Amino acid sequence: MNKKITDKDKQVWETFVNSKEKIHDKDQRGINKNLPYVEKTIDLHGYTLKDANEEIEKFILLCFDKGVSKINIITGKGSRSKNMENPYKSKDLSILKYSVPNYIKENADLMRKISKIDMEAIENSSLGNFEIFLRKKID
Repeated sequence: MNKKITDKDKQVWETFVNSKEKIHDKDQRGINKNLPYVEKTIDLHGYTLKDANEEIEKFILLCFDKGVSKINIITGKGSRSKNMENPYKSKDLSILKYSVPNYIKENADLMRKISKIDMEAIENSSLGNFEIFLRKKID
């Protein structure tokens, strides 16, 4: 389909290109412009269960204090975990993908600071990360 560009199309394009008007950013939809929207990421690859839980607790508390809105937590998928070879270990809760969200949900202090955990990402076997959304700190 070859559509000829008309003079009117050219004029509209020139007006657009030379305009000083800002373009509406559709990706900012739903974000309150008066509040800062800050996102942080933590990568827990290679951590032991104990260390990952300690690190995520410190990170969530720090982010909450700093006014972070969303945290992306990279755990990996657990597909290379050697824990599946040991019948005495839980194949789910010994993998960070499942144990870290479980640790967060069981920690009442952390849950008071969280408005939402993206459970769909945790249940999705093709993803190795999930997000949590923090409440706004009230001073």
